[in-house]
Amino acid sequence: MTLTRRIENYWDERSADFSRTRRLELDGIDGLAWRNIFKKNLPGDKLKILDVGTGAGFFAAILSSLGHEVTGIDMSTKMLCEADKNLRELNLQAEFIKMNAQVLDFADETFDAVVTRNLTWTLPDVKAAYREWRRVLKVGGVLMNFDSDYGNKIFSDDVCNEIEVTDAMLIECDAIKNSLTISTCRRPFWDAGFLEGINFSVRLDEDISHVVHRDNRCVYDSVPLFAIHATK
Repeated sequence: MTLTRRIENYWDERSADFSRTRRLELDGIDGLAWRNIFKKNLPGDKLKILDVGTGAGFFAAILSSLGHEVTGIDMSTKMLCEADKNLRELNLQAEFIKMNAQVLDFADETFDAVVTRNLTWTLPDVKAAYREWRRVLKVGGVLMNFDSDYGNKIFSDDVCNEIEVTDAMLIECDAIKNSLTISTCRRPFWDAGFLEGINFSVRLDEDISHVVHRDNRCVYDSVPLFAIHATK
């Protein structure tokens, strides 16, 4: 089985429980915090936005509610089904497409913004993904990447304590992570250096967990969540 297929299968298996957690998060104080982050940092009120690795549509729901035109892509068919269901239940609109984050089927300079959360640590070729995301951004457009440096971590109870994640899932997640080149890089400093090298202007926040991980009803891991804000 290819690495890409293994990653897709992993997220397919987690899709239903993952979706329930994201709906809980969306309705609470953390959902409001994310909403405020986008209102503060996006370069306009009605933008065309690409949500890469949309998962259960968490960012798509927030951005759509703010009046943006959102396209969400993911490699997990089951996650995309959850995303579509969630937005329909919320009476929100977004387009969801199965697509590889590293090879985008969009024309150059299509989007005003690209957003992504907890995705880049799972990608086989992060450099290719960053180049593609830059390609589809308009000049002056922004890339907002929220991720964690999982590369040198072990997915034990200390890192991943979500009840629905089985021991078999943790073993598979570690195996996938350990096979990825990005796991050898210390982040977000590696990301900042690479993005600056392809002509982005970059601003970093090494840990925003205290802002967006406050809802005690939700389960978050212990690894800091960093924020990358890059302008083309």
